[in-house]
Order: sequence, then structure tokens, then C-alpha cells
Amino acid sequence: MSADTLRGRRIIITGGASGMGEGLVRAFPAYGATVVSMDLDAVAGEAVAAAAGALAFLPVDVCDAVSVRNAVDAAVARMGGLDVLIHAAGVAPSARAEDMSLDFWNRVIAVNATGTMLMNQAVFPHLKSAGGAILNFASAAGVNGHPGKAAYAAAKGAVLSWNRSIAAEWASHRITVNAIAPAIWTPMYDKTRSEMSAEDLALHDAQKLRAIPLGGKLGDVARDFTPVMTFLASEGARFMTGQIIAIDGGMVMSR
Repeated sequence: MSADTLRGRRIIITGGASGMGEGLVRAFPAYGATVVSMDLDAVAGEAVAAAAGALAFLPVDVCDAVSVRNAVDAAVARMGGLDVLIHAAGVAPSARAEDMSLDFWNRVIAVNATGTMLMNQAVFPHLKSAGGAILNFASAAGVNGHPGKAAYAAAKGAVLSWNRSIAAEWASHRITVNAIAPAIWTPMYDKTRSEMSAEDLALHDAQKLRAIPLGGKLGDVARDFTPVMTFLASEGARFMTGQIIAIDGGMVMSR
């Protein structure tokens, strides 16, 4: 990648206050992108955006249509247009399927699935005339399921179906829509690990050792993730759409 890889690209990144979203906010300005970061956590989001040299940080609640529309419109106005949405915002709390409350289910679906729909709808008017790219975060859980995270898996399965549908619908506007299925070590993953018993954690790590051919554990944000995303956000990926792009060390393949 060169300092010009994303030159002139105007990019919105949600979930920019932590994890993979934060990694992209920190990396993309160095490749020439104009970045507006968004997150529900305004304190952390502001700090990350300022340190990274992003154009701006805007708070957003991805579950709220008005919040989403206002944030997207403000971001586009600040950047003078839009080329790419990277929708990384999400939550992955744990709950056994038999014990899950309706409130828990609704919250996980709202953030991960409904939030994806609302963000995509909000950027569509800004992309439909000149085209652009949407990169929605999905998950291997949406493909394979995930014990202890049935609501999350269901939400990400919905994201995958939504992705394929709008990739076909919006192709006539030269809008590409791809799903990212990452297996990357983040603070969210640290939280997942903290919720496991010692026995469950040992089993989990043994399973990852078997399931991920490249290294036996989740990848690193800067080394393994941001280089791929830099390409996908560039003009070079303009002929890719409707795909599940697994950045996961071979985990989905190995299943």
C-alpha cells in the first residue's frame, strides 16, 4: 500500500471508537483518505479521531433512524461527498439460547442487523449518482452459528442476506456491497473471553488452534486486517460485490 492508495476517497467508518473500527480510523488518513468516524461512545471516539488525523468524529446511535440520518448527512456535508461506508459498529454479548430474554434478543438484533439497514439506507442517496462502496461487518457466526451467541449469529446471518440482496438491487447505481467476516483480536473479543469459565476458555482456545490454519488464533488489527480493508476501500475493488470476504486465517474454510 502507498500513501496514495486512498487518495481522494471520502469514507465514513462506524464503530470508530474501538476495535477494528478504531484501527481503520487510525490507518486510513495515512493512505490519503478523508475520514469521518462515528460511534456511540463520544469520548473515546473524539480522542481516536483527533489522534488519527480524521476530519471529524460524529456521535451516532445506529439503532435510531433520525440519529443515523443526521450523522450521515452531516458527514457528507463535511467531506463534500461520499465514496465508502465501512459499517463496523456492533455488539456481541453472550447468552445461552434457552435463557435469552426478549429484551436481550431485540437489542442484539437492533444494533447488528437493524443498524446495518439504517446506515445503508442513509448513505444510499449520497452514493446513487456516482457510485461507491459499502463494506458491512458480518461474521463467521452468521455462516456457521456460534454457541452462546445465538442472537449475534442470527443478526449477522440477517446482515449476510441483506448484503446479497442490496448488492443485486444497487448494482445499477454502481454501488458495490460486500460483507466482511473478520476473525481479529479486539477489546470485544477480550470481553467475550472474560465471560468464559476457565474450562470453557481452555476449550475455546483449543478449538481456535484447530480451526484457524494460519497461527491458531485470531489475527492482529494492524498487521492482518487494515491492509485488506485498505484495498477493499480503494478503487481497485470496484469489480467486487455481493461477497463474503473472510479475513480470518482460514477459519471459515476449515469448517
